[in-house]
Amino acid sequence: MADFAHPEMLVSTQWVEENKDDPKVAIVEVDVDTKAYDEGHVPGAIGWAWDTQLCDTHQRDIAPKENFEKLLGDSGIDNATTVILYGDNNNWFAAWALWQLKIYGHQDVRIMNGGRAKWLEEGRELSADAADVSAKSYSASDPDFSIRSYLPDVQKATQEKTVELVDVRSSQEYTGEVLSPPGLPETCQRGGHIPGASSITWAKACNEDGTFKSFDDLKALYEGAGITGTKPIIAYCRIGERSSHSWFVLKYLLGYDNVTNYDGSWTEWGNLVGAEIEK
Repeated sequence: MADFAHPEMLVSTQWVEENKDDPKVAIVEVDVDTKAYDEGHVPGAIGWAWDTQLCDTHQRDIAPKENFEKLLGDSGIDNATTVILYGDNNNWFAAWALWQLKIYGHQDVRIMNGGRAKWLEEGRELSADAADVSAKSYSASDPDFSIRSYLPDVQKATQEKTVELVDVRSSQEYTGEVLSPPGLPETCQRGGHIPGASSITWAKACNEDGTFKSFDDLKALYEGAGITGTKPIIAYCRIGERSSHSWFVLKYLLGYDNVTNYDGSWTEWGNLVGAEIEK
């Protein structure tokens, strides 16, 4: 991991094993399958549900500041806590949680390289007990949306060709063959992709064991599709979670300065009246 632009953003499963009982460290599991936590998790880990706790359940948005502060405080996390995130699907939703933590200004947050799959593969201890934490006070910063792109930003950038746009969905979603991955309900009226977007499926950034590929392999992957960082980079997917994974890779592992996540993504663009698409 030392070759990455920001190796401090990752920890190994061994690091978690050795530090999981440190009172200054909080281990948090965020899964696509929200039932996975109850089936067994890193001992002492807290479980967050992406579909209720990391979003605004009344309107489509990330968790509001006051909800976010309560979630972290109730999880025994204060502003000085080191937060280690991990989850299933190669840390797909763990990266989404990290993106939100950075929006709200948390300083020390990292990802467990390899996620839940690697922890299980190595036969490490699991617990079915909920984390025993004492509530703390958490004060979030005003949201920093410099790492987030909105629809007008993407429309302007694509029209003026001032951005490198990365569609991180599957190739079948990119071409419009399917509208969403199997079993996931959020969908759209039309299939295809945003004009000019390069197709680099998010999962290509990971090895078979769920760990991130090397710096050189990641750089070759993105440069091979024309993503060089010479222009600002915008990543998008379907609802913004897979693209937060690619955002993490581009910003922290490859070290590109100007990278944003368009979390409106295809369920916004693909439902928009008058929006141009390609297939």
